[in-house]
Amino acid sequence: MSNFPGAGDAIPDIGLETPEGGSVKPSDFAGSKLVIFFYPKDDTPGCTTENKDFSALKDAFEAAGTKLLGVSKDPAKKHAKFIAKHGLTAPLATDAEEGGLSDALGVWAEKQMYGKTYMGMVRATYLIGADGRIARIWDKVKVAGHAEDVLAAAKAL
Repeated sequence: MSNFPGAGDAIPDIGLETPEGGSVKPSDFAGSKLVIFFYPKDDTPGCTTENKDFSALKDAFEAAGTKLLGVSKDPAKKHAKFIAKHGLTAPLATDAEEGGLSDALGVWAEKQMYGKTYMGMVRATYLIGADGRIARIWDKVKVAGHAEDVLAAAKAL
């Protein structure tokens, strides 16, 4: 991921669509720490668990001065259904635009499954400091225990 922003770099300030039809971008969180977690698809087992885990810890993240934002390519309407179905409290956003935030960070990438190559969202998490700089990156995330690891890092930042 050498051509992409890394730890110490500013997070690209690229807008994302909210489920309500508005927009959100990293600079909207200036002055707070921010966790952006990228996940492949709404309502799949791993992604549902990850979103529920971050939602369950939302108050603890807030207490650590840290906002949450989950991002996938799913359309805003699908996000709204996903949130309602699972009672999610971690805000979600859609990165549907080509050249969007996931492209800028290199997490929209070539993947392989069953011998087929396709473009897909890499499960990755970014911890952004209150200064808008990337403090830490988790790539190739394993869901179990991940939200707790990110919370510990946010508290330490």
